[in-house]
Amino acid sequence: MEREPGDGSLFFRGLQNRSREKVKLRKEKVGLVPQPPGELPAPRSLLFKLHKIWIPRLAQALLSAIADLRLYSLMKQLENQQVARWVFFCQLCSWFTWYCCTRTLTNTMETVLTVIALFYYPLEGSKSMNSVKYSSLVALAFIIRPTAVIPWIPLLFRHFWQAQRKLDLILHQFLPVGFVTLSWSLIIDRIFFGQWTLVQYNFLKFNVLQNLGTFYGSHPWHWYFSQGFPVVLGTHLPFFIHGCFLAPKKYRILLVTVLWTLLVYSMLSHKEFRFIYPVLPFCMVFCGYSLNHLKMWKKPALSFLFLSNMLLALYTGLVHQRGTLDVMTHIQELGYNNLNKSAASVFVMMPCHSTPFYSHVHHPLPMRFLQCPPDLTGKNQYLDEADVFYQNPLSWLYKEFHNNSTLPTYLIIFNVLEEEISAFLISRNYERTAIFFHTHLPEGRTGSHIYIYERKLKGKLYRR
Repeated sequence: MEREPGDGSLFFRGLQNRSREKVKLRKEKVGLVPQPPGELPAPRSLLFKLHKIWIPRLAQALLSAIADLRLYSLMKQLENQQVARWVFFCQLCSWFTWYCCTRTLTNTMETVLTVIALFYYPLEGSKSMNSVKYSSLVALAFIIRPTAVIPWIPLLFRHFWQAQRKLDLILHQFLPVGFVTLSWSLIIDRIFFGQWTLVQYNFLKFNVLQNLGTFYGSHPWHWYFSQGFPVVLGTHLPFFIHGCFLAPKKYRILLVTVLWTLLVYSMLSHKEFRFIYPVLPFCMVFCGYSLNHLKMWKKPALSFLFLSNMLLALYTGLVHQRGTLDVMTHIQELGYNNLNKSAASVFVMMPCHSTPFYSHVHHPLPMRFLQCPPDLTGKNQYLDEADVFYQNPLSWLYKEFHNNSTLPTYLIIFNVLEEEISAFLISRNYERTAIFFHTHLPEGRTGSHIYIYERKLKGKLYRR
């Protein structure tokens, strides 16, 4: 994504962020993938390729659905079926839930595990409380994404404070669960890295102690309260505020958890909408209480919530910034249909991490994109490859590809870059072969459309 140290005032600024960890956890090499000369990959059906893209999404959607049902079951235990239905309705019609629940983000899995863990948490009136189960889910969420522990700090403290046998809770439940999950994490990372690595510490060091997340953008301290939280809640916001005054005292811990999470994340400079997704289901409890107490305005309120959220969910899920997915589907087809597969290559000249990569191609097609690794050496005036490129794209291209033999077959660019590098495209015999709509709200380096340029050679044509 393009790194701009803006204030996040544009509504969709944070929505274009893809899942990218700030720490080198289980990183895949993203350079050109070599292919043995004379060796062509075995043909695979388009259905098989689509399975590799859609199965993870369907699996994530299934897990999100299980979490939603757990939330409904919990509210049915704590209150009654009527209140549970309104909470369930609010959760299901939330535009941000629709936007995130099928995406294979660590934040989405963090949210799923948080909701399921809440089902087993010892809330007053719960019939499914189980300390081992909920602490195990919290520990798993922490292993997946260490920030998952943030919402649970006030919840864990409350459980400890109210426990009659505090020492037993720590020694026989929390410590064994923490030891087992952390040991598994260490073993897995030892196998992967070849050395003992505490990924959770690296995550904390990078994002908190060194605060290197600011490399990908920073926002003022109040951003979550003034913009992030209202945008995530959307039209649920007035119902959330109304519900905060109506909900019983036993739900104050959920409100404290929401406020605590917003405060902690506000202390970090780098902020994104998806970071506070795990507390969204907590907010729906209060929204459900609000709907349950409405009388004469209930039907208009329901219609307003449903229509406003569905329109936004459909737009952000099906229209807004769809081009980066469509273009990779096209590249996938090129990789499998190109008659000269061993010679074809792709260069994505867009703000880094604009598109998925091999997760959507599943083909040994050499690909490259502009890199934007953070500065881990403390250099002054550090510029990544993407920044250097955008300072003078035309000059960079002539220097990078001074030899025609190294030119990629396909170039992928946003339309805003086309005019600036047109001389290079013409001199190297590139022709525009495909156009994809991306967004109605272009800004900066991100354009409204994505172009694919293909290099044409004398006596040779790469067929699409």
